[in-house]
Amino acid sequence: MSCNSCGTSSSTPGGCKNNGTCGTSGCNKLTVFDWLANMELPDGQKQFPYVEVRFKNSRKEFFLNKDDLQLKIGDIVATQTESGHDIGIITITGELVRVQMKRKRVKIDDEIPQVYRIASEKDVEKWVTAREKEDPMKVRARQIAIRLQLKMKISDIEFQGDGSKATFYYTADERVDFRELIREYAGEFKTRIEMRQIGLRQEAARLGGIGSCGRELCCSTWLTDFRSVTTGAARYQNLSLNPQKLAGQCGKLKCCLNYELDSYMDALSNFPKQNQKLYTEKGTAICQKVDIFKGLMWFCYDGEWMNWHTLTTEQVHEIVAKNKAKETVASIEEYAIELIVEEEMNFENVVGQDSLTRFDQPKTRNKRTKKRQPKNNNRYDKTDSNTSTATATSPAAKDGPQKRKPRPQNKNRGANKPGTPENKTDRPNQNTDANKDSKPKKSRPPRNKSRNRNNDGNKPPKKED
Repeated sequence: MSCNSCGTSSSTPGGCKNNGTCGTSGCNKLTVFDWLANMELPDGQKQFPYVEVRFKNSRKEFFLNKDDLQLKIGDIVATQTESGHDIGIITITGELVRVQMKRKRVKIDDEIPQVYRIASEKDVEKWVTAREKEDPMKVRARQIAIRLQLKMKISDIEFQGDGSKATFYYTADERVDFRELIREYAGEFKTRIEMRQIGLRQEAARLGGIGSCGRELCCSTWLTDFRSVTTGAARYQNLSLNPQKLAGQCGKLKCCLNYELDSYMDALSNFPKQNQKLYTEKGTAICQKVDIFKGLMWFCYDGEWMNWHTLTTEQVHEIVAKNKAKETVASIEEYAIELIVEEEMNFENVVGQDSLTRFDQPKTRNKRTKKRQPKNNNRYDKTDSNTSTATATSPAAKDGPQKRKPRPQNKNRGANKPGTPENKTDRPNQNTDANKDSKPKKSRPPRNKSRNRNNDGNKPPKKED
């Protein structure tokens, strides 16, 4: 939300930059829309003489407009206090104040303080000066409380409008004796001190923050009455009792657990008890799961925990009535078979497209073919001394490059060299006369890129040392 005075420049919101003191529209906490503001009063009826004034954060009080000042929403006024005056902002005027006072059970009597006047520039300057002292004072106040070893937390400080008194809001689990603390605060800050204890929910409402839902906290935006929240609200809604998920930033159970509780209670009024057992000839059926708003319950036989049968609440009530009347029920399958509905699997137009979408087409893998480097055949270009190379004028050179015959393989290479151990190779010495006569000499095929592989493509056996 923003106020009416917020401007934009270069598509960036400027904002009023009043840090919560804006009175034009929705920049304040717990703002109220006066839907009766444009309605005229009947003839002879006076306007309701009470107004609602908001102070720092979520503190609101009702005041009497004794002098019939022409006040409207957003006016900064000086109000009556026990000593001096305070500065606040008008939030509601007219008949809507009567409704709020009735809802909050505020009696209309002479004890309600009154509005002095519309704040002047001097009053506003004192108010702003006092507000600027609150943050550094809060840091110093916490340091003093820690030094005195008090089990309390100073959550917020609020100055009175005229700067004559400072209210310290704190939270504590136990009773705290802060008499020594007040003496040190009075000597340190040179003002009257008032200590006020608040709960954890009120502390979260004053400080504000972002909830797990991604929105601002309800207690700091619109929620004014804090109702008690119990774990029974989570049980009725079939929520897991996980304290990390059910607790808010205040450490207590989330207030939003009560929002839908009435709807669940109305739906559960027609449900049988979840611990209700169904007795049949086939066995005893036990409830495993319920769907509250659909009115369905899942049962399974004792011992057959994997086979669940779906029943409606009416069918469960019928079986329970028969059990009470001692009538025989064959099995719960007779009732559950009525709920079996065959659904056709149709995936057309799932994402709002035609039946043939890009998801139906098979994926084509774009294999990147590696460019093979040309083989280096220079080692095969050597020829015997008896052969002659082809010249440029030969017919073979005109047709194209001529393939060279591979060099004959010397299988016994290095076998008979002096100083070579005998177990260096497992192949026998084939340079004997018997081998020459028995087996013809074979030509060696072209080598692979990797020289340490055989003709079959497998690695040769490791050489033994």
